[in-house]
Amino acid sequence: MSFVIPAPKQPVLPIVGTGQTFPIHRIYCVGRNYADHAREMGHDPDREPPFFFQKNPDNVLLDDIFPYPDKSSNVHFEMELIVALKSGGADIPESQAEDHIYGYAVGLDMTRRDLQGEAKKLGRPWEVGKAFDHSAPCSPIRPKGQTGPINEGRIWLNVNGALRQDGNLNQMIWNIPETISYLAGLFTLAAGDLIMTGTPAGVGPVQKGDRLHGGVDGVGEIEIEIG
Repeated sequence: MSFVIPAPKQPVLPIVGTGQTFPIHRIYCVGRNYADHAREMGHDPDREPPFFFQKNPDNVLLDDIFPYPDKSSNVHFEMELIVALKSGGADIPESQAEDHIYGYAVGLDMTRRDLQGEAKKLGRPWEVGKAFDHSAPCSPIRPKGQTGPINEGRIWLNVNGALRQDGNLNQMIWNIPETISYLAGLFTLAAGDLIMTGTPAGVGPVQKGDRLHGGVDGVGEIEIEIG
């Protein structure tokens, strides 16, 4: 079988300490998964069912320059832990969720907040604000064999050397096994899926020339410049 147009390049993330790569299938993002971030966005942080949106696999950015996107004048950073799955399925029990994790990475959910806000007001999907080109800067993946299961740890972000986000993974409203299990009730998860697990409080806008440097203890760090 031959393609009538060139086949798209497979998006991948490198694996820490190896020459291997992780092929990306889908990217699921958990919305408002830290109570303090929910409050700063004007929402009640009570433990309501989680909700999800998606980015596209080719939104992943491995370069250290994030190109400021067109059609927006209010682009925000959101620092997140990323979970990479080695297997999947539907209706995964919470007790088995950890078995499907290959490893972890850190990333930024870059958001065109003005376009997202317009979409919210109109009751429309968020893709224009969330799933634009280069909107998911990511670090290499660290295999779970090097970290063990992750339930807590500092998550932080500096902008131009000033601390802007500083939280702990144990502050998630829905922890990682709960998130995987709930998500698997809505979608059939698969090897290669990434889950961006939400961001702590302190999100804010970026300007061209800003330098962002953040990380998750025991997982890795990421550093980009707004270009």
